[in-house]
Amino acid sequence: MTTTYTPAETAARSGFSIDTLRYYEREGILPAVPRTAGGHRVYTDAELGLLEFLKCLRETGMPVERLRRYGQLCRDDDTIPERIALLEEHAETVERQLAEVLAQQRRLQEKLTWYRRQLA
Repeated sequence: MTTTYTPAETAARSGFSIDTLRYYEREGILPAVPRTAGGHRVYTDAELGLLEFLKCLRETGMPVERLRRYGQLCRDDDTIPERIALLEEHAETVERQLAEVLAQQRRLQEKLTWYRRQLA
């Protein structure tokens, strides 16, 4: 038996708002979410897993248009090479950003060291 979640439960578990869940579905970032006979969205662990990865991508700065492309690619099993390319490109971007932040952190530490020496 598949465990299902209401939109509110999915929002709580995923960290996305209900509006964002709807937006992701409408924009094709998420596949169409199954609905009950009454028309209410019903999420499963599969959607939660995808949402967890989408959150990672968003938090690492992937633009919405790239998320949309990733979502589209995930609907076709023959697109694994394209998904790899998209994720490799994003990974390179994240690596560059990380290097920049680490360089800024080193500069900040240098300034703090200088100020502490001034007080000593």
